[in-house]
Amino acid sequence: MEKRYFAVGDIVELKKSHPCGSKNWKILRTGADFRIECQGCKHSVMVTRVKFEKSVKRIVTAEGSSQDQ
Repeated sequence: MEKRYFAVGDIVELKKSHPCGSKNWKILRTGADFRIECQGCKHSVMVTRVKFEKSVKRIVTAEGSSQDQ
């Protein structure tokens, strides 16, 4: 399985949509827990790293990370 690197500022698409209808989330904090913000309604949620990595479908924009890692 490919190792993914996430950074603050990245926008990711999750497998399930938020109740507002948006699937895109912006990463606000990384570490053992992730704080992500819905791009549709700006709601902020804390999730564990394991749950976050399982729910990510793809990285939409990688503004905060360098891809050469």
